[in-house]
Amino acid sequence: MTMEAPRMQIDTDAGGATYLYVCEHGARISWLTEAMSHYAAIVPVSYKVAPIEERITKLQPQAIFLDFSGEYAEKASELAHRLRRDWPEILLLGTGVASHVPTALQALRAGVHDFVDVDGPVETALETLHALFERHDGAHRRNRGRTIALLGARAGLGVTTLACNLAVMLQDMRMAAMRPASPPSRPAAAPRQGVALLDLGLPPRDGLLYLDIASEFSFVEGAHNLRRLDQTLIQTALAHHASGVALLPLPASLAQIREISHAESAALIRRLADFFEFQVADLGGFSSIEFVAQATRDADRAWVVCDQSVGGIVSTAQLLRDLRERGVDMQSLGLIVNRYDAAVNLTPRDIAERLGLPLVHVLPARATALLGAGARGELIAHSARSDPYVQAVGAIARGLVLRAGETEAEREDRRNWGEFMSALMGKFKG
Repeated sequence: MTMEAPRMQIDTDAGGATYLYVCEHGARISWLTEAMSHYAAIVPVSYKVAPIEERITKLQPQAIFLDFSGEYAEKASELAHRLRRDWPEILLLGTGVASHVPTALQALRAGVHDFVDVDGPVETALETLHALFERHDGAHRRNRGRTIALLGARAGLGVTTLACNLAVMLQDMRMAAMRPASPPSRPAAAPRQGVALLDLGLPPRDGLLYLDIASEFSFVEGAHNLRRLDQTLIQTALAHHASGVALLPLPASLAQIREISHAESAALIRRLADFFEFQVADLGGFSSIEFVAQATRDADRAWVVCDQSVGGIVSTAQLLRDLRERGVDMQSLGLIVNRYDAAVNLTPRDIAERLGLPLVHVLPARATALLGAGARGELIAHSARSDPYVQAVGAIARGLVLRAGETEAEREDRRNWGEFMSALMGKFKG
């Protein structure tokens, strides 16, 4: 059986996927390794829990194959139950000979997502994995929240101020939308998801200062507790602003960042999207370009914040070069020009053209108003709702809320309409 080339391309987050294979049968390991040779690296591992967990933490695999053959069936079943409990985001596939019905049944009863027949053709294994990723990715995208990554080439470009105000305004809009016009006949269940602010910018923990809250639980601790992350832990461990925004900051000692890998950091952000309708990731000035690149690829929206200063533009251009070298699609980025002053002879369009990014938003220069709100220990989004800066950030938040409420059909209609208008404008210009 021959597959068409496009269907054989398995979508992975990082381009070069790694899958674990819990198996002690040399011929089967060779068969699966050969089957996946062009698409992923297969890492064999024994049935012992400790080595498996060590490999998961280090390699962050998207899928784990479990061999249910013969004497290993019971061990594979026990492992499948444990992996489903501790690593629910990882896909599980059983392997064995499909013609031996008890093996396939035991694998499916253990909760694997699909079964691969190692006695069948290689193409069938690829089809199975491809279909599984399509089903999983489609369901996951429908159920997970949206991540907005705000990038800044260096500290001082106003990324944290924007992130804090945007997160609070998104939360306010979400709560207003959920508030019934008339009192319900019985108390409604508490909303499962809200808005999270990932305070990962530099200087560290400025988001805590702007929101005037304290947090003992850090991003590093979140990565260490990835397996334990559930709604209860989020409610009890994460700091919460009066608006309801949850906050996860960098640790007080930045040296602790070395305790977790870029893969673990990215895995935590992806996992948090399962609990929050929106998460705003403040990455302004973050020093690890590898992590910024991965977070940008994973985000639903990725916006680069820059001001009119020469230093800001030069630093941003370097950031974009670094991201491009790491495989980030520049078409996925948008530009937010911050602190725009019409008296400066450099327009937002000029900056966008110099950086080669589409201009998505412009925020006015309101230094005095922002400093005044901060001096009072207030967030300008709550203390001066009519301020031009607040109005501009509010427009960003409304756009995100409207997009989040779209159905798949509406989103497809919008894409088609955008393509039609682009083609039409191209004809007028051409």
